[in-house]
Amino acid sequence: MYRTKEIAAMVGVHPNTVRIYEEWGYISAVPRGVNGYRIYSDLHLFQLNIARTAFRCEIVQGLIRAKARAIVEASGKADFTQALEYAQSYLSHLEKEYNRALEAIELSEQWLCGIQSTPAQTYTRKETAQVLDLSTEVIRNWERNGLITVHRLSNGSLAYTENEIRRLKIIRTLRTAHYSISAILRLMNQAENMRWTNLNIKKVLDTPEEHEDIISVTDRLVYSLEQAIASAKELIWMLREKLNLER
Repeated sequence: MYRTKEIAAMVGVHPNTVRIYEEWGYISAVPRGVNGYRIYSDLHLFQLNIARTAFRCEIVQGLIRAKARAIVEASGKADFTQALEYAQSYLSHLEKEYNRALEAIELSEQWLCGIQSTPAQTYTRKETAQVLDLSTEVIRNWERNGLITVHRLSNGSLAYTENEIRRLKIIRTLRTAHYSISAILRLMNQAENMRWTNLNIKKVLDTPEEHEDIISVTDRLVYSLEQAIASAKELIWMLREKLNLER
């Protein structure tokens, strides 16, 4: 049995964090002793370790954070079978984002070298959104903010080619890394003026103008995703071990 201060020290958090995690349902309800103090068990210790592992990586925000939170909430209900299923789904999602990030790096290098494909097929905005696994509104917003310009056919309809899709893939990855639209636009504008030169993408993104504020939780998306993938695998191992012990 552990007191709040003791269990907080064991997982490396502030005692207030432990109380908040209980309030949020990340750990099971904690009984109190006759003196009114909370009394934690090994179950709570395990649940806290699940939460700390799930939220370890800074990239755990947005949809990624929602998936990580689902694992922690299931663990907080002591539903470790469900938590394991969520963890496996989480790992699959992270690996998908990781592959997208690697693709975006390759596409960025090609784009900065001026390599473009000869448009052989055009897509509507809806078709483009399906290819990229995005909503049409997201793509429309990027167009409004000047991140991409799409040509129109003679009938007035927008025509996306493989070149636009490649650029959108790069933008999608940078947004996944939580770079602001203004930071990405700065990159795009500078890249247009520095084709066939050694443009330091990271330096451009992390050197905002005085009036801009770059919103970023990671300095290297690929590295952060690798960390998150390692944490997801650790979660799966922890939950499997827990379920094996309960059998």
